[in-house]
Amino acid sequence: MASRFQQNLSRTKQRRLQTEQRRKTRRRCIRRGFYLLTVLALVAGCLYELCTSRLQAHYLARLAARCTVGVEPGESRAIRFPSTGPYDKRLGYVDLPTFIRRLTTEGYDISEQARFSPFLLEYTDSGFYPAYHEKSRAGLCITDHLGRPIFSATYPERTFSDFSSIPETVIEALLFIENKELLDPRYPMKNPAVEWKRLAAAALDYGLSFIDRDRNVPGGSTLATQMEKFRHSPNGQTNAPRDKLRQMVSAGVRAYLDGEETLQARYRIVLDFINSMPLGAIPGFGEISGLGDGLYAWYGADFDATMRHLSGRPIGPDDPALEDWAMALKQVVSLFVSQRRPSYFLLEDRQALETKTDSYLRMLAETGIITAWERNAALPMELKLHTSYPGPERGSFLNRKAVNTVRNNLLTLLDIDQLYRLNHLDLSVTSTIDQPVQQEVTTRLRQLNDPAMAEAAGLKGFRLLENSDPAKVIYSLTLYEHTEGANLLRLQTDTYDQPLNINSGTKLELGSSAKLRTLVTYLEIVAALHDRYGALTSSQLQNIKTAPADHLSHWALDYLSKSKDRELSTMLAAAMQREYSAGTKEQFFTGGGIHTFSNFDPKHDTGIFSVQEAFRNSINLVFIRLMRDIVQYYKFRIPGISELLSDVKNPERQEYLSKFADQEGTLFLQRFYRKYAGKSFDEAVNLLLQELGTNPGRMAAVFRYLKPDSDLHEFSAFLSAHIKNFVLPDDTIAELYDKYRPEAFSLVDRGYISRIHPLELWMIAYLHRHPDAGLGEALKASVEERQTVYTWLFKTSRKNKQDSRIRTLLEVEAFNEIHAAWKHLKYPFDSLVPSYATAIGSSADRPVALAELVGIILNGGRWYPSIRVQELSFAEKTPGEQVMRPEVASVVREALLGVVSGGTAQRAHDAFLMADGTSPALGGKTGTGDNRYDIYGEGGHLIHSRVVNRTAVFVFFLGDRFFGVITAYVDGPDAADYTFTSSLPVQVLKILAPELMHLISEKV
Repeated sequence: MASRFQQNLSRTKQRRLQTEQRRKTRRRCIRRGFYLLTVLALVAGCLYELCTSRLQAHYLARLAARCTVGVEPGESRAIRFPSTGPYDKRLGYVDLPTFIRRLTTEGYDISEQARFSPFLLEYTDSGFYPAYHEKSRAGLCITDHLGRPIFSATYPERTFSDFSSIPETVIEALLFIENKELLDPRYPMKNPAVEWKRLAAAALDYGLSFIDRDRNVPGGSTLATQMEKFRHSPNGQTNAPRDKLRQMVSAGVRAYLDGEETLQARYRIVLDFINSMPLGAIPGFGEISGLGDGLYAWYGADFDATMRHLSGRPIGPDDPALEDWAMALKQVVSLFVSQRRPSYFLLEDRQALETKTDSYLRMLAETGIITAWERNAALPMELKLHTSYPGPERGSFLNRKAVNTVRNNLLTLLDIDQLYRLNHLDLSVTSTIDQPVQQEVTTRLRQLNDPAMAEAAGLKGFRLLENSDPAKVIYSLTLYEHTEGANLLRLQTDTYDQPLNINSGTKLELGSSAKLRTLVTYLEIVAALHDRYGALTSSQLQNIKTAPADHLSHWALDYLSKSKDRELSTMLAAAMQREYSAGTKEQFFTGGGIHTFSNFDPKHDTGIFSVQEAFRNSINLVFIRLMRDIVQYYKFRIPGISELLSDVKNPERQEYLSKFADQEGTLFLQRFYRKYAGKSFDEAVNLLLQELGTNPGRMAAVFRYLKPDSDLHEFSAFLSAHIKNFVLPDDTIAELYDKYRPEAFSLVDRGYISRIHPLELWMIAYLHRHPDAGLGEALKASVEERQTVYTWLFKTSRKNKQDSRIRTLLEVEAFNEIHAAWKHLKYPFDSLVPSYATAIGSSADRPVALAELVGIILNGGRWYPSIRVQELSFAEKTPGEQVMRPEVASVVREALLGVVSGGTAQRAHDAFLMADGTSPALGGKTGTGDNRYDIYGEGGHLIHSRVVNRTAVFVFFLGDRFFGVITAYVDGPDAADYTFTSSLPVQVLKILAPELMHLISEKV
């Protein structure tokens, strides 16, 4: 019993163990099945996600929705600017902080600016590129002040306007080469930043490359990530895995900006890639972006024609259109192939490009994108790439003067050195130009070059063109309008069909227009004297001692001591009535020599005229004498100058004489360096001997200085070579050799003996020893010689000669003061000719600078910036800079009115008529420049005269807001055939009055 019971118990336990084992087995199978199902589900889910991107779409679209940008008034602190990237550099985004700083410094305010959302700031600060819909096409756009377009430079220039305009063959070829699955419509939420098959293959090849160093690793980038790379990555490259991650994330977020579905975004990616892919650069064209510009620059292919060829597939191998279609396809495929390594394929190894392109054509045929006969037609086509780009045909510059003025102004404002770079900026500019009036005036001025039109316009009269050819006259006009805080350029044009702007880019002798600057300087001196002495009593004024030659100070003291009305305006009016002789017989020591001057109209030669009359009628000699008084005033402002001129032993005399020797010697050395630099010693000596003659003693003095180590034989050979048909006895040659030995005479003595300037001898000798020396080295080496050559000047027995040199230097110092005063009033150049002739134009001027001076006068002595662009709000509360006393401006304004009402510009009186029959106030100053290069002989006789140019100008104001300048100009020898005066630009302004009234009638 016990045994059976035990057996039964054992069987029961065994059954239980078996049952438990079976349960464990079943549980294990269930778990394994669950794990397997889980893995299968995960794999299926991953495959589903890889195909559909549903989870990515949900997450990235939420992130993208938080990447928002708003534009609000004022400066923004919630903004980030890129620091690198070809796209961001080209469009100017990298330089925006610098541009903003420069513009605010120049008086502009930020009227409105972008604000990033808080998440976009965090996203960008994390290293990703800002998510927004980027432009594939940008460039400089300029409109006039009412928004009418006047200039546009778009880059790239040739693009597809939308996805539907791209031929299907072009899309299929691109996707096959770069991103096969991009436009698969089965997956509307697909993330275009990743193509998993391509990425996996690239990753595998990258790993294998560590084993096989020669293994080629294809790119795993999609079109979307490629664009992030060539637009925003440093130098358009992927330098590390984190760069790739940044590109993928940035491209992914950008793709979901419009929501979870991305098909339209993928269409846009294809469009943007084709329009903006980088294709290297070519001389004459610059950087090339996009298929359209690539076809044009590299192949000279017309973009529209190429796309027409590809839009219509050939119907068979005998189709006449097949050849054009095949050539177009091969060129397009070659550019798609080359975009990843443009420098290599397009410049370094063009045979590799041909081979690679043919390979892809074969693959396109294998996949059925093109037919076999289409492939066979394309393969033999030869890719003929350009090596340079000749550039577009030059159009007329006449209609671009104002635009170029605006663009040049932008170069300065933004501190950009090239128009090429400026034109590539993503920049829209509203200029101050009035385009319709600009075009009307330009057209009218051009018509005046036609003889019939010139005659009909009354330009053939006396002091106008008479019988001269009107076609060779260049006219220019600049007109400003003053508004609160600025002078706005309304038009600037000329008839010179070259890039040079006559108004602002030339240095012209404008004749009597310089009298305007001289008059202002004179009146400012009177105002300064009023400040200095106006508060003193008559007895105090009588005790003030001034130099006898300082006539302006004498007059001011006398006026103030006698006048009961000491108001500045009254004193300035009295100064306008001061009288000067207009006589032409006096000789003037100025500019280092004796000069005489003439009046334009001989009837003034014997008269005495007030400053006001002389200004109105442009009488030269009055202003020559007025300039002399101005120079004397500044001379005697130098402390101790009277003692310097009277006391021979004054130590400061030596200082002035030393300065004169240095300056005079420098001028001569500059001339001699230009004469002999680059010539051999023998060439230099032969050139010198042309001026030396055949005197043996003079030749000996020169040669023994230039070649001090020469022996008697070389000396004899030199004389016999240069003294033709004249034989010297040997003992005479030996005597000359010994007499003029190097130590026998100083450099100064040899100059006297040879009648050659000593510094000319020194320069030839120096260049013989230092043939590669520059002018600066020669001047540095000649400091002692420049002083030595003028030792005669330091002898006290030569006081008169010393005084003339000192006066020359004092005149230079006086003109430095005058120049500072002119510069304060916006004179455009860095120096003045130190001569009284500066009063009548010898220091030249620029038309636009004269207009700026009239603007100062019109604005009551205040200078306001001249604005050409106004796309940013200008600081309207800027008060301007007071550069001229209002009282002086008022007096000069009246004088300018007198020039038109009864002076040299009288023909323009009543030229501008308002609708009610009244005329706005018109004032101005005329000037005529007959610029010649004259050579005089002994006794002041004119030996040769070469005409350089002839110029006439009228600088004017019109009403209370408008001012400008009009110029007539003939360049070169042709100017000798013209006798026109400033009457010509005055008459032209009168002719232009109807066109200009369109602009000013509602504002005067």
